[in-house]
Amino acid sequence: MKKYVVQVLESPVNAVVQMPGSKSITQRAMVAAALAKGESLLKGALKSEDTGLLADALTQLGIKACWSEEGLKINGTGRVGPGGDLEQPLKLYMGNNGTGIRLLTSLVCLGSGHYLLTGTKRMEERPIAPLLEALRPWGARISCVNATNAPPVLVEADGLTGGDTVIDGSLSSQYISSLLLVAPYLKAPGRICVKGNLVSRPYVDITLAVMRSFGAGVEERKQDGMPCFEVQLRAYEAQTYAVEGDASSASYFWAAAAVTGGQVTVSNIPSRALQGDAAFADILGQMGCEVKKDETGVTVVGPERGELRAIDIDMGRWPDVAMTLAVVAAFARGRTHISGIHHLRIKETDRIRAVATELQRMGACVTELKDGLVIEGGAHLHGAEIRTYNDHRMAMAFAVAGLKVPNVVICDPDCVAKSFPDFWKQWVRISLQG
Repeated sequence: MKKYVVQVLESPVNAVVQMPGSKSITQRAMVAAALAKGESLLKGALKSEDTGLLADALTQLGIKACWSEEGLKINGTGRVGPGGDLEQPLKLYMGNNGTGIRLLTSLVCLGSGHYLLTGTKRMEERPIAPLLEALRPWGARISCVNATNAPPVLVEADGLTGGDTVIDGSLSSQYISSLLLVAPYLKAPGRICVKGNLVSRPYVDITLAVMRSFGAGVEERKQDGMPCFEVQLRAYEAQTYAVEGDASSASYFWAAAAVTGGQVTVSNIPSRALQGDAAFADILGQMGCEVKKDETGVTVVGPERGELRAIDIDMGRWPDVAMTLAVVAAFARGRTHISGIHHLRIKETDRIRAVATELQRMGACVTELKDGLVIEGGAHLHGAEIRTYNDHRMAMAFAVAGLKVPNVVICDPDCVAKSFPDFWKQWVRISLQG
């Protein structure tokens, strides 16, 4: 197995960096552009393993998607290409792209014929049944092939009727986003009501913002205490759409400033970013960092003496940066309690268990909770081989620890290709600027 030894910084980091395009925004915009008639340019779109898999699937559906220096060009057709028959359904492989397979599941329901959505072994453990249940009131004929409530998913498509449907919001915001993105193309107006606590609400807000940018009409109202989204039957419009830098990816660079007492500016995260994960900079502010937001981007300055403060925080709105926070917390004074992230157990790996295990491997005192972690900061950390569990965020989060602790070795470093193919090049660059 390939391994990467993280270079320890002898002085505080001091760098200006630019992130690849947001993975969340890119994939949502890809779906909207695919359904719009005409050519759209997604400027600054993320080119990675996940977005590549979705682009390949769109191509199989008759929607041309090609990369250029500017971004991703998509020639939308206003419809979804036909599937196969029951004996030979059109097979669409999505690897371990959880967002992609969930968005694609609703998308192919707009087509005609049979489609089979598959992925990796891990994908076959990640639940998707709640989305299928929510699609059925719209007339979807859809099932999990292995009766495991997880992919592969078989769809016998003939469009979606519309009307009311209900989805449990406590499991994954991606289910809601999937329903929302196809709702302008129902046969009759649709309404999506969300029961339970809506986790990762900022990701739903990203979806709504992308839809509105492509011309969709969406209203949110309360009914029987539940938030409900009413979507007009209005086709998306092809356009040039600028994708902002990925805030989840930026978290590792801001964290580098925090733990080294240095300064990092991410130049392509706007002060009013669409992405909820941009709040990670402000979370570091609660831990003792200085945060600046202006026309140059978002800057984090770590405490001069490296004295970070522990915090007690519900990360349910920002789960993708909870792992970065856990690593930073190991360097803070006091006990950090991270809660509200139960849904991280069904991601690329069980992220709660994985981050606890690997921090403990480095000598940190960590308690794993059902919905979070407790990290005792200030322990004497030592180098270790960090298992990444084929999870890109594990590799990048523990790269932060390696800036301060000698001999941190990242196993399978190439797993970052899922969302940030050039991560290690960028990491070396900030190390040279330190």
